Parts: sequence; structure tokens; C-alpha cells
Amino acid sequence: MAGQPGTESVEQSSDVEYGIDERPSAGESALLGLQHYLTMVGANIAVPIALATAMGMPKEYQPLYVGTFFVVSGVGTLLQTTFGNRYPIVQGATFSMLAPAIAIIGFVGEGNWEQAILALQGAIIVGGIVEILMGYFGVMGWLKRYLSPVVIAPTIALIGLSLFSAPQVTMASQAWWLLGLTVLLIVAFSQYLDDAHRVFRLYPVLLGIVAAWLVATVFSVFGVIPADSPAFIDLTVVAEASLIQVPTPLQWGMPTFQTSFIIGMFAGVVASMIESFGDYHAVARLAGERAPSARRIDHGIGMEGVATVFAGIMGTGNGSTSYSENIGAIGLTGVASRFVIQVGAVLMLVVGFFGPFGALIMTIPDPIVGGLYIAMFGQIAAVGLSNLKHVDLDSSRNAFIIGIALFLGLAIPAYMGNVGSAAAFQQGVANTPVVGWVLTAPVVPDATLKIVADTVYVVGGTGMAVGGLVAFVLDNTVDGTRAERGLDEWEELTEESGAFRSAYERFLKGD
Repeated sequence: MAGQPGTESVEQSSDVEYGIDERPSAGESALLGLQHYLTMVGANIAVPIALATAMGMPKEYQPLYVGTFFVVSGVGTLLQTTFGNRYPIVQGATFSMLAPAIAIIGFVGEGNWEQAILALQGAIIVGGIVEILMGYFGVMGWLKRYLSPVVIAPTIALIGLSLFSAPQVTMASQAWWLLGLTVLLIVAFSQYLDDAHRVFRLYPVLLGIVAAWLVATVFSVFGVIPADSPAFIDLTVVAEASLIQVPTPLQWGMPTFQTSFIIGMFAGVVASMIESFGDYHAVARLAGERAPSARRIDHGIGMEGVATVFAGIMGTGNGSTSYSENIGAIGLTGVASRFVIQVGAVLMLVVGFFGPFGALIMTIPDPIVGGLYIAMFGQIAAVGLSNLKHVDLDSSRNAFIIGIALFLGLAIPAYMGNVGSAAAFQQGVANTPVVGWVLTAPVVPDATLKIVADTVYVVGGTGMAVGGLVAFVLDNTVDGTRAERGLDEWEELTEESGAFRSAYERFLKGD
């Protein structure tokens, strides 16, 4: 690569329609921003629905609950793109904190939804504060020196590969035709018709979702799709939704704090940080920018912590993280504009107060979301693997580390899924010869054993955490040269620390 480190973008190809600092027109930005948010609607609705169901939250509170997630997503994205790492990356609800949240809900007891959500709020707030400290005190940036493409590649790839078993994909068999239609439309618009007209190149995801949704709606109205089908769309929920709803801080009451809940939730926070670390590299790669510096990573993680604390105060029972779906949309559309993401964030912030919009979004059936996931996360997996061009792939050392990280990143979460729960995992460990005897000895209190089991279960159920940790340990303990590991070339491609300026520094210079 020619040029001085930190002074030239990486592979700024014609695939990038709008760069990070470019601003499309207001109308185009609104549509592009909406498209970005539609790509992450599955998670930003799936998480609150899963939590509401687990808590037994009454139906009348659920539209407000979902709207709160939209508001938190909008605020978190504006904070990240303006004051955080300033990448064009959407912030929203995270699956990594869902498992510990459900464990906490199970401990509180089914039906006690008020107590459960207050306990979740307390754990999320403390976890967010720790994330802020780890970000702004430079912990994640310090770790960057030990992270080569051998670690980053499988971590990013597993972000995409781990979603192959998402319910929206695996449970769409009863409406496979709608999932297939969604995939075919997105592929057609983004790959075959992208040169036919600019609209296909810019809006392949939006066009694909809307077209598939319209087909399912028409078939539902005329009775072609039965009411018990996962492809059925019921528009009555839109008509019954409240016109205006106002999410407010501490709307469910004052948070409660319990040590075991906090430690269990922190495992989800750690998994979220690892995922975001990979996301930062992925979004930089797709936007044609240099790999993020330690300073940019620190500001990004710190700001995610701020957004997580805000999410806890607002009462989502979940945190805030960078969205892989959004990165996949950048890969398909070439729209990496920060301004587009900010316009989309404002839209989400507004519609969080508008009940019918959230209700309309909730009518998007799982098979369409599953088709969206296939297109988006396949792109993410490919982006992760593309980082391997910086390493020596003829090295048996590298091949071994990458292979075992990918395999364990898929196998261990699958095992945890078969176990079923942290309690079952703890019981299984206790019944293991020797290991079980040591862990159940009187010197290990039951509460400590439970905390350890919960932590291992949550981290072990997160593919990118498992793969990333395995690759990290092996890459830093197995002998290998810097050139072999890709660190020399990686350093040349990484932006200089001075290339990223904080919001305060930009303010002082009048930017």
C-alpha cells in the first residue's frame, strides 16, 4: 500500500457510493437512514418482545416498551456518531445481554414483571458504568496491540455466522417461500440490477423488505395466507395503537441493585464490547477507511457505555451496542455516510413517540426478517474473512488458529443452547468427576459457583466472544512473527492516533 500510514484511505473503491463525511440530500438521506434502521428492526423489536414475554409484561404496556427501545437507539446513535468514534454505525438493543437478562427474570420469578425490570435496570446501569470506565481509561485500546488480523477475522466472521441459527431463519420453514422471496429480491436489487438504475443500488434492502411485505399483506387480506401462518400480517394492531406515547426516565420505578445480577449482566457487557470491537473494524473496512486507532476504539466503547447507562435509566432492561446489520447494509448499498445514519437516528427518536409506526414495524413477519438476516450476515462473515489477506495463509500456525477459533465459536454456543439454561449448565458441571468435586467443595460457596456458571454460560453462548477469546489466547502464545501474523501490514493500515479527534478537541478548533 503506497502512502504514509494514516494519510490514505484503504481501498476507496467505486463500491462506496457515499463516504463517511459526505452528505446526500435531505430527502435521500431520510430514505437511506430509514433503510439502515429497517435492517436492524429484527433485533430492536425481537429483544423487547423476548424480554416482555419472559417478564409477563401486560400487553397494554408493550407498545410503550418497544417505543422506548427506538428512543434509546436514536439517542445512542446520535451520541456515538457525534461524540463517540464518529463511525456511521447504528446503536441499539443487544442480544449479548439478553441471556443474562432472561436468567435474572427467571430468578425473580415469572409474573413479577415490575420487580424484574427494576432489577434489570440496576444491573444494566452498573454494567454501563464499568463499560464507560473501560473505554475512557483506555482498556480496550490497550488490548488492540495484542490483536492481529488472525484474531479480528474470525471474530467479525462469527458475528455473521452465529446468526445462522436465529429463530427468524430456522423457524421460517412454514413460510419458506416468503423468506426466499425476500432473499431473492435483495440479491436481485443489490447484485443484478444495481447498474440498471441508481435506486436499486441505493435502496436494495428497503425495496426488498417493502416488496415482500406488500405481497404478504395482500395475501393476508385476501385469505391466501391463513391467520396461524408466520407469514400472516395483522394490520389491526396498527389501528389500535396509541397515536402518541411518551417514554420517560425511570418510567417503571427506581432501579434495584443485586450483586449476583450485576456480575451476570457484566458477562453480557463484555461480550458486547468484543462484538463492537470487531464491528468498528468491519465498518471501517466497508467504508474504505483505515482500521480504527486505539483512541477511536476507546471513545467508541466509552460512548456505548454512556448509551447503556441511558438505556438502563429509560428502563429497557437491555443495553446499547453497535449493530452488525447496519454494517451489512453499508456493504450492500455502499452508503457509509455519517449524516445518513444521524438522519435515521432522528427518525427513530421521533417515531419512538409515535405508536402506529412501531406497531407497523412489528407487523413485519419473521420470514422477511429471516431473509434479511441471510443477506446481511452473509456479508458480515465475508467482510471478516477478507481481513485474512493481511496474514500469511500458507502458515500452518495461522490456519490452525483461525480454524479452531471458527469451529469453537460455532460449536460451544451450540452446546450451550442444547444445555438450555445457566442452571442446567451449573448442574452439569457439578456432576462432572473431579471438576465437580473441586467446585462443590466447601471452600467454594454456592453463590460463587452460580456466578461463575452464569458467566461461563453467557460468554460461552456468544459465538464472537468464544472465537475471539480462543484466537486471542492462541495468537499471543503460539510462536509467530509479526509479518506472519499480519501485524506489520495491519500497523500500516491503521490510522494514526492523531487522525481521530474527540468532540472536545474538535470544539476547541471550531470544527
